[in-house]
Amino acid sequence: QVQLVESGGGLVQAGGSLRLSCAASGLTFSIFAMGWFRQAPGKEREFVAAISWTGGSTNYADSVKGRFTISRDTAKNAVYLQMNSLKPEDTAVYYCAADRMGRGTSLPSSYDYWGQGTSVTVSS
Repeated sequence: QVQLVESGGGLVQAGGSLRLSCAASGLTFSIFAMGWFRQAPGKEREFVAAISWTGGSTNYADSVKGRFTISRDTAKNAVYLQMNSLKPEDTAVYYCAADRMGRGTSLPSSYDYWGQGTSVTVSS
């Protein structure tokens, strides 16, 4: 059974940092591309960042470029999202997702498995 478990969310002031983690189990992690998405209250789920199965390619939403960094540790079956210079508009539930085709696209429909999310609140 595939499980993706996010952690690291919380409350932070604007300008602060958080590091989200996603622990994967029940899948051959090394061949999956991984992505982070977020959903703010009353809004649709949106793409944040993705990393290819090799880790050699990353992709970011324009809104987070230069502030967020996605990385993966295949030995630990984990993917991370380092979030710096946080803004109130980054407030959302953050989800990690796994793409068995290894593409790491920005499309939610490309992803086969999803975690349950971790909440991030950025106060002004």
